[in-house]
Amino acid sequence: MTSENHTTVKVDTSMVMSPTGSATQGSPVSPSTSKPMPELPDELVQAGWSKCWSKRENRPYWFNRFTNQSLWEMPVLGQHDVIVSEKWVSLFIEVGIPVTPTTPIVPISPITPGAKPWNSTTGTEDKPGQIYWDLDVQTNAVIRERPPANHLPPHPEMELQRAQLTTKLRQHYHELCYQREGIEPPRESFNRWLLERKVLDKGPDPLLPSECDPIISPSMFREVMNDIPIRLSRIKYKEEARKLLFKYAEAAKKMIDSRNATPDSRKVVKWNAEDTMNWLRRDHSASKEDYMERLEHLRKQCGPHVAAVAKDSVEGICTKIYHISAEYVRRIHQAHQTLLKDCNVSDPEAADVQDRLVYCYPIRLALPSPAQPRVELHFENDIACLRYKGEMVKVNRSYFTKLELLYRYSSIDDPRFEKFLSRVWCLIKRYLVMFGAGVNEGTGLQGALPVPVFEALNKQFGVTFECFASPLNSYFKQFCSAFPDTDGFFGSRGPFLNFSPASGSFEANPPFSEELMDAMVTHFEKLLEKSSEPLSFIIFVPEWRDPLTPALHRMETSAFRRHQMSVPAFEHEYRSGSQHICKKEEMYYKAVHGTVVIFLQNAAGFAKWEPTPERIQELLAAYQVSRRALGSPGPSSTTPPSETASDRECLVVGVDHKWC
Repeated sequence: MTSENHTTVKVDTSMVMSPTGSATQGSPVSPSTSKPMPELPDELVQAGWSKCWSKRENRPYWFNRFTNQSLWEMPVLGQHDVIVSEKWVSLFIEVGIPVTPTTPIVPISPITPGAKPWNSTTGTEDKPGQIYWDLDVQTNAVIRERPPANHLPPHPEMELQRAQLTTKLRQHYHELCYQREGIEPPRESFNRWLLERKVLDKGPDPLLPSECDPIISPSMFREVMNDIPIRLSRIKYKEEARKLLFKYAEAAKKMIDSRNATPDSRKVVKWNAEDTMNWLRRDHSASKEDYMERLEHLRKQCGPHVAAVAKDSVEGICTKIYHISAEYVRRIHQAHQTLLKDCNVSDPEAADVQDRLVYCYPIRLALPSPAQPRVELHFENDIACLRYKGEMVKVNRSYFTKLELLYRYSSIDDPRFEKFLSRVWCLIKRYLVMFGAGVNEGTGLQGALPVPVFEALNKQFGVTFECFASPLNSYFKQFCSAFPDTDGFFGSRGPFLNFSPASGSFEANPPFSEELMDAMVTHFEKLLEKSSEPLSFIIFVPEWRDPLTPALHRMETSAFRRHQMSVPAFEHEYRSGSQHICKKEEMYYKAVHGTVVIFLQNAAGFAKWEPTPERIQELLAAYQVSRRALGSPGPSSTTPPSETASDRECLVVGVDHKWC
């Protein structure tokens, strides 16, 4: 069929997408006769077929929104669709893939039928024919079959309440920092607090922590302490250095006078502060380097004494935020349980799980989803807008299509897509809340590798799986992500620290949280030591050596390290964490720090995916291919999203910790 003017006709109670991407809802009525048209068989609807009307030909035709096929005749089941046949079921059983009444109708194994789910040229972004994912790559990750997870199913009403309470918690943090220490909260510190807490949290909420030991977060504590008595910012000019030196001396003296300090601490700080101010009054010909050297000396002399008097107050901030979070979790959980009870959702019987190896599949929830409220969808040019109770979330049309495809592959309880829009709304809202409302805030926590690098990883090292991703930024259709309750319907295998593959080749580009990266290394080494099957992890972490991060040190000295290389700062790029909504010119940003690439492999993994010089050269060449965007500093000329450690501005003035 050639392109033509057409109208989509509703053929079932779910949302139907027209060939142009517009959504229609209503009764199945023929445009020409105003009489009901016969409904398609459920099997065809589940396979993506809808009945449409051609204005030019004045007759109906059939369109498949998953494959972009158009037919004049009604499609034949098994000929034009991708429903799993008995032949495929038998083949699945032979290779050990669990086939149950809940098995997805689109296979999630390496033997998926060859029909491509969509035409890549319809989702162009960077240049014609290129998109930022390849959902045709089949997984080589093997896991032990596991029971459904006990997370509460997502619901827009509960996600709205969680968003409101998380926003209030951020505001509490802001007020406590200002009232107790007279500082703004360190940039991104709340986001990194969420990451660090969830490494050890055993509470029921997927986002907010409530059961952590210790209560005081090391991440939040050190970041607030590092901004006391003032934040040390990036210095470009001599006058800025002079002003910063004066402000530090003044703030340190004021703080030591107003706190319960020891006589020795008061003496040291006041003498150094007054000496610095006298020097500033006397010497007006000093250079920028002189001021910075003096500032470093002042910090070394006063810093320990200032930290000692601020310690109890900062610990109080961390404790207060944690307890408020725990109270909010209690409220959310209670309200969620009430909602499920009102919807007559009860605990199901325990699932029968066999102790066998299977190819990895998306995480499933044990509890069935309640009825979902109406979520409105409309398109504004290339943006899909979803609204619930006045709260709108947005996503680029191509990424909305990607979510449709992932949902098609992964969701097993909603063949008519009746819950699709509400689940997309919950998914996007969750990540918006985690990121925060600031300009470019949180996007560095979801930065991703460029397309050529992923292609090289797959071709050269058999990588088919991402350890840290989301449905919005994943390249493969198999990945781990932070939120199993919202992301499982779109392909997530759950949080990586709870994921235990027996074999496979994996890419890991974790959010830049020290505690999370350290826990990641511990998990890697346990998996590599336990498995005798081929297992390989290729890890991308920032090259932070001043001081050296525990995670990087452990990987460099690991018995499983097979190869290591560095990509210099400003000579490579990352994909923005807001790629699903940002402008094309903001899609990539250059890395302002070096990136270390480390290969951790067991013996079988090394034999199968050995990092030979030829393969390594291909991987480095993939970075060279992507250098087209290196002239762009990213979404902000001063705050690249990758700098999740407050732009690491502290290194400019010699601060001894990267969270500045």
